[in-house]
Amino acid sequence: MDLQLVERENTLLGQDFLTWLWHASESRNGLFQAKDGRDFGLRVEQRVSVQGGEGQSLETASVSSPRGLLSEAMTGLGTGKKVCRAQLKIEMDQEAWLVQVNAADFGLSGLKTPKVEARPGEGEDPDALFLEKAHLVLTCLEALDEVYALFLGLRLGTGWPTEARAVRDWISGNRRPA
Repeated sequence: MDLQLVERENTLLGQDFLTWLWHASESRNGLFQAKDGRDFGLRVEQRVSVQGGEGQSLETASVSSPRGLLSEAMTGLGTGKKVCRAQLKIEMDQEAWLVQVNAADFGLSGLKTPKVEARPGEGEDPDALFLEKAHLVLTCLEALDEVYALFLGLRLGTGWPTEARAVRDWISGNRRPA
């Protein structure tokens, strides 16, 4: 097995996923649904890196905007680049998570869960804070699994050409002149 080919294919799939996810989060007004039927919000926010080309001509542009204006990254998409890293904000049950996702290996970094409040009390389980934090991490991962499963259903299904056209139209409609 050619490991470089596998790595390249994984990177391309990850880039397709993050590019589609940015489009889907905007076209759905950020609304997705968990397995248990609860709605959750997911948006690409504040930090995005786009990448295009190969080898010596590989170009990456990273945009960080506290106000969420990512027009330079959108311009990069218009030139054929794809999202290679994105910060996602997930909101569910009046709580919020922030996490960076890397397209190359689907690695997560900088995960910020909702704050876990220390509750001193006699007779309380000493592992309660750890278990609550672990539950919050798992909730974030489940939300990401849900949107990835949705993407794979589209990507591997017969409707992908229509969805890919919608993504291209979204890029064209949002691209700002350079």
